[in-house]
Amino acid sequence: MAALLCLGRNTLSRDNQFVFTGPPRWNALGLASTAMFPATLAYNTKRTGDFTFDGRRFLLRRVLFPQNPPPEWFIVDLLQHHEMAGATLTVLDERLTAALTQRRWSAERLREMADEYGTKATLALVERCIAQSRRGR
Repeated sequence: MAALLCLGRNTLSRDNQFVFTGPPRWNALGLASTAMFPATLAYNTKRTGDFTFDGRRFLLRRVLFPQNPPPEWFIVDLLQHHEMAGATLTVLDERLTAALTQRRWSAERLREMADEYGTKATLALVERCIAQSRRGR
């Protein structure tokens, strides 16, 4: 999903990679989030702020992300921004554990994404969900 954002006069430089995230990606995970934003959330390597490109509003955040983010990275992103998504960690914990029990995603990749891109609290939650899912199999 990393790509180049070239919209109108206000073009991010060609070497500036970005990834779209936020409600459309979080909602697609099926982990209880059904948030909506009035702007598109995009992570990039150079800018932070609220920008308008070609009449469309973007919230740009300078955040580390993998070159081609797997679904497990978007789970970590949702866990870290659960308040923006209108989801509680309690509900996300339950739903993520159930999804891991069903093997919807790779537990090992999720752990790697949480370790590399998440906070210690996010990693702890992911590890707890993985452990609970293994007991539930």
